[in-house]
Amino acid sequence: MNPTKLTFPNSKGLDLAADLYQPLDRVPKFYAIFAHCFTCSKNLSSVTRICTALSQEGIAVLSFDFTGLGMSEGDFKESTFSANISDLVDAAAYLKEHYAAPQLLIGHSLGGAAVLYAASELDAVSAIATIGAPADPGHVRHLFEGDVEEIEKSGKAQVNIGGRPFAIDKQFIEDLEQKPLSSFLKKMRKSILILHSPQDKIVEIENAQEIYQSAFHPKSFVSLDGADHLLKKEKDAMYAGQVIASWSVRYVDHEEVKENQTKGNPVMVRLTDGPGYTTEIKTPYHHLIADEPIEVGGKNLGPNPYDFLMASLGSCTAMTLKMYAARKKWDLKEVRVYLNHEKVHKEDSEQAEQESAKVSQFTRLLELEGELDGEQRNRLLEIANRCPVHRTLEDDILIQTMLAK
Repeated sequence: MNPTKLTFPNSKGLDLAADLYQPLDRVPKFYAIFAHCFTCSKNLSSVTRICTALSQEGIAVLSFDFTGLGMSEGDFKESTFSANISDLVDAAAYLKEHYAAPQLLIGHSLGGAAVLYAASELDAVSAIATIGAPADPGHVRHLFEGDVEEIEKSGKAQVNIGGRPFAIDKQFIEDLEQKPLSSFLKKMRKSILILHSPQDKIVEIENAQEIYQSAFHPKSFVSLDGADHLLKKEKDAMYAGQVIASWSVRYVDHEEVKENQTKGNPVMVRLTDGPGYTTEIKTPYHHLIADEPIEVGGKNLGPNPYDFLMASLGSCTAMTLKMYAARKKWDLKEVRVYLNHEKVHKEDSEQAEQESAKVSQFTRLLELEGELDGEQRNRLLEIANRCPVHRTLEDDILIQTMLAK
């Protein structure tokens, strides 16, 4: 999806660049803020994927570049860990003024440590999720360990992090050393979710253990087994986002949307100009994903359109049979419906060999469990052909399509 591009001022008057990810109908359950990793940006692929996964579950997420990074104003060499925390508080103030106060903070790596500190200054925040976060903010020193002596001696130094040059000064290091996270966590009384990969080679899994042991309940841990520190694989980032979304609704104050917000239509679909065909679907109460197989250019993150069509027919069939059997007080224990769709030649067509003469054929196999005699089974077979979706597919269908104004 394409987020809304915006900027907001921090406490120093610098404009910070941000992306606001919103649900398909732009009626979020609640708002969240995402803090990226040290020297990263909001455009990191894992960040965009996690935020997208959250928005697909109805959560709006503000992701922004810290001072001096990405598209934000300021000089990175003048930024500190405390400045990152301050930027988070400023982001929350912006959301509160223009949308709604955020209730969830999410932080990746050093951003995870930052959201833990920022949460203590934000009363509306009740849930925090960290991804690959260090138990000690000073852990980032290992990224420029060979330059620490020069920084201590000269007050600053140009260091190489991930192949990019950054100016680090003595104040940055001193600020990190003044933030003992373990003792700080013992004072916090907010819900925490800790996500970490056992294979993380940048921030070892022991950091997650220390954070967990220092924090108070309610606290949860989820292993991102097989993932690297930056969650470069799409499946790892999407999984993290989906887990955070499912976990967070238990700990935030939100109301289920009672009214449909899709401009008078019960179903809304969105596909943006990004790579692939991953499509968001919003019904009055649910968010779904459709996609195409990898071999035709999709990412296979959800059923394809015909899978949904068959699922609609199959689920309607099963529900109809259960309703009928219940009304008849028959012993129907379970219904399983197997479906297939293919294009076949219309037998009575004079142009049977032409592609245009083909019709859609759905094959439906029913398995009925229960103490049912032959007559009852045959009757249920007849009823299957009368389910509402079946009738709709066999009826003459009119589809009206128009351009929105």
